[in-house]
Amino acid sequence: MKLPTAVEMRALDRSAIEDFGIPGIVLMENAGLGTVHEMIRDLGPCENSFALIFIGPGNNGGDGFVIGRHLHQRGCQPIFFIMVNPDALTGDAAVNFQIVEKLKLPFHIIDSTVRVSTIPVLLKQIESRGLPCFAVVDALFGTGLGRDIDGRFADVIDLINQPGFARSVPVVSVDIPSGLDSDSGRILGKCIRADYTITFGCPKPGHFIHGSSDMSGALRIVDIGIPPEAVKKADIATELITESTCRQWSQPLRRDKASHKGSHGHLLILAGSPGKTGAALLAARGALRSGCGLVSLCVPHLLNAIFETALLEAMTIPLRNSPSFIGIADRDHILEAAINKKAIVLGPGLGTNPATAELVLFLYQQLRQPLIIDADALNILASHPHQVGEPAGPRIFTPHPGELGRLANVTVREIQDNRLAATRKACTLFKRNDHQIIVVLKGAGTIVAVDNGMAMINTTGNPGMATGGMGDVLSGIIGALICQGIEPLQAAAMAVYLHGAAGDELLQQQGVGYSASELADTLPSTIHTHIRQRKSNEECF
Repeated sequence: MKLPTAVEMRALDRSAIEDFGIPGIVLMENAGLGTVHEMIRDLGPCENSFALIFIGPGNNGGDGFVIGRHLHQRGCQPIFFIMVNPDALTGDAAVNFQIVEKLKLPFHIIDSTVRVSTIPVLLKQIESRGLPCFAVVDALFGTGLGRDIDGRFADVIDLINQPGFARSVPVVSVDIPSGLDSDSGRILGKCIRADYTITFGCPKPGHFIHGSSDMSGALRIVDIGIPPEAVKKADIATELITESTCRQWSQPLRRDKASHKGSHGHLLILAGSPGKTGAALLAARGALRSGCGLVSLCVPHLLNAIFETALLEAMTIPLRNSPSFIGIADRDHILEAAINKKAIVLGPGLGTNPATAELVLFLYQQLRQPLIIDADALNILASHPHQVGEPAGPRIFTPHPGELGRLANVTVREIQDNRLAATRKACTLFKRNDHQIIVVLKGAGTIVAVDNGMAMINTTGNPGMATGGMGDVLSGIIGALICQGIEPLQAAAMAVYLHGAAGDELLQQQGVGYSASELADTLPSTIHTHIRQRKSNEECF
């Protein structure tokens, strides 16, 4: 599913109007009517009630006029609070205001901070008539907002967000909650906290990034008549990772009845150090529970007994020259171990001592397989930016915001303010040749970006996953999917989706408090539920 930015969405509207001859006022009519249909579907009949509709200065306000008119058609009394002088309205918004005037529907002009204080008084007068309030409609600002909200608009947002406003009826935002940046999900000073957001044509990146769903509430998508040809022509670079997209990529996961462990790939993991053996074990557990045929771990030889007894299904390769930390002295042994491996995980619990750092920089340039780089390996690359050479194969970076901040030499705040842009930019940091660079920025609405500018935003996961070891499991899942034949970019995106879906399954079953190892053990059922198809005579999952 495509996620257009504000600029791309304006281009889509323009294409529908100019290239396909669909008048803008028709698109606005479809948007308003579709919103009312969704409101009634979610909230029930609107007859014998009233609705408060807050109108802003642009087309979002025009949508609000259409919504009010169609509520009126269904027996609901719309009451408009217009935040600008109506004479300042232009285009289709002005046309729809003229219709409201001719219908003699009630409106109040709130063009100053003083007038905001009159809204509670007006609301009491309306409520005294005995009709219930159906909904509060936020049609203040749409996807084009690019500045912090202040003045009377900020005051109105504070008023709507107050507990008990309009007796706590649902707040419905038009296209995007006013104050939420549609590209980044960042709050622009103040933001409406909506119960429902009804968006037009396509969802927007800001609906999914960095916990913005807390502001959007339940998201509904309305087809307003933008032709599919216009969407295809727009070449939108951001997409949503959904169950449907993961299913489209799942063909390599099909298993012939005659398949064996060697048919489903062999993953090599370089991880673990004193006190951090669990990170390596969790990566291996995530890989095995995701269907990887074989998993081997290169480990310091003094720690080998821990690995051999903790995870019976994984094989270990004790490194004779690395007693406690994996180091450069075992590079030849590691290169030999990497032969015939389909993917390699590097970094969980690895440590950052100088010999380990030298090894990481060496392997980055030597290993031809897809390399999943996590945790301490990321920190080593961040600490030696001028020593990072050309990669010998595809590289998948899996940082959390702190790790990406160190890699990119920026603050976590800068990353979180625009996670999508930060992830895309990070792909260019280590681009040296034609080998693919993929960055997975973990967090709410995990982002997967690749060096050609394409990015995908995940739709699964929950705050219960904010606990140690989750990232290690994710690295193992990515490696396992690559080993089973999924292309690196798709493997990263599918792994992120399945990782979050497993967390969602656990949250539903037992609530917050589940562990990373429990999540890994949930993966088989998650994959079965979300990805695997019905068995046939020739193939099975």
